[in-house]
Amino acid sequence: MDAYERVTRNTVEVVTEEDLRALLTKPTRKVYAGYEPSGEIHLGHLVTINKLIDMQAAGFEVTILLADLHAFLNRKGTMEKVGELAEYNKRCFEGLGLKNVRYVLGSDLQLNREYELLVLQLSQEITLNRATRSMDEVGRQMDHPTVSQMIYPIMQMADIAMLGLDAAVGGIDQRKIHMLAREHLINFGYSAPVCIHTPILNGLDGKKMSSSQGNYISVADSEEEIRKKCQKAFCPPELPDNPILQIFQHHIFPRLPEITIARPEKFGGDRTFGRYADLEAAYGLHEVHPMDLKKACGESLVTIFAPVREYLR
Repeated sequence: MDAYERVTRNTVEVVTEEDLRALLTKPTRKVYAGYEPSGEIHLGHLVTINKLIDMQAAGFEVTILLADLHAFLNRKGTMEKVGELAEYNKRCFEGLGLKNVRYVLGSDLQLNREYELLVLQLSQEITLNRATRSMDEVGRQMDHPTVSQMIYPIMQMADIAMLGLDAAVGGIDQRKIHMLAREHLINFGYSAPVCIHTPILNGLDGKKMSSSQGNYISVADSEEEIRKKCQKAFCPPELPDNPILQIFQHHIFPRLPEITIARPEKFGGDRTFGRYADLEAAYGLHEVHPMDLKKACGESLVTIFAPVREYLR
């Protein structure tokens, strides 16, 4: 797999593909993703984490922004609380494989004169309507947005500039903020970042993944909890919007060289797959039963999360 294929696999969009190809020719290239500190690191976070690991393998220098101020502005807790969560999240990211990368605490970067001046300069160019629309997918309680939430996307643009980045990774819900950065940073002497967008995956019940619904698997779950959650998960015979197949595509195959569907001989015996496309095809032809697929999913996730649990001890 070449660098371009590795960077773009399992993505929804790259803005732009031409810019990415040009960036890949440079001897040094820098990418980042920002994470609001949260209580649990789960499969939703792992989509972009896997992409950053791909990009590190493709020769990018990776920066992780532990966005404590962003979390505070988005009403995720006190600065003390989000600061504690930031350190815990860093340990989780390291356990998941993001080592030999640069970790930056948001408040260490953002509370200085140069940064604040850039935020104010950008705020003069961006309308309230654009700022509100950019926060629709990522903000809390956006029926009644606060001024703090309008500062959020402008700060994210300034993060990209002040960290000296060439590229930004985020879920597709970050697209509007990233497009603001591409449009406006060039007006202040910074390059427009290449933006790599990953999908927003379903929760285990086939609905939007949500902490309040508990329809996710986190690194804190025990092996038995992981297996039980997978066995109870929604897994229709159809391919689209199947959360178990999404887990195989975006979490399991990027990390494991192959997976085995364990079955009794009377049901065809074990079957091993080295590519997600082959597994999907077999499932679509009903050659793999949903219960067998869910069992293999649980065992694979137990294997993937084992180093994290060991690292956090």
